[in-house]
Amino acid sequence: MRMLPDTVVFQWDSGNIHKNLIKHNVSTQEAEEIFTQRPFLTSKDAQHSTIAEQRYHGLGQTKNKRKLQVTFTIRGEKIRIISVRDMDKKERKQYEEA
Repeated sequence: MRMLPDTVVFQWDSGNIHKNLIKHNVSTQEAEEIFTQRPFLTSKDAQHSTIAEQRYHGLGQTKNKRKLQVTFTIRGEKIRIISVRDMDKKERKQYEEA
């Protein structure tokens, strides 16, 4: 299933930038990197999706091999990152088996 736009452009809410940096020590640059590295695994976030806006989870790694989990939505041709953090044990296993 193709879900990401052809050209990857990001949209950030200033509150989310601050929250992700302070709470999870993840910069916007690190968060954005995982969308262009392979593998990048995605799944729908059915619990938090609405009819108006679908949310997704992504698992990927930065150029420095930091493994991150990201929750995001797509608005038009932009990816809006909601939250990003280090993968937990279960996510890391799933990612490494892919």
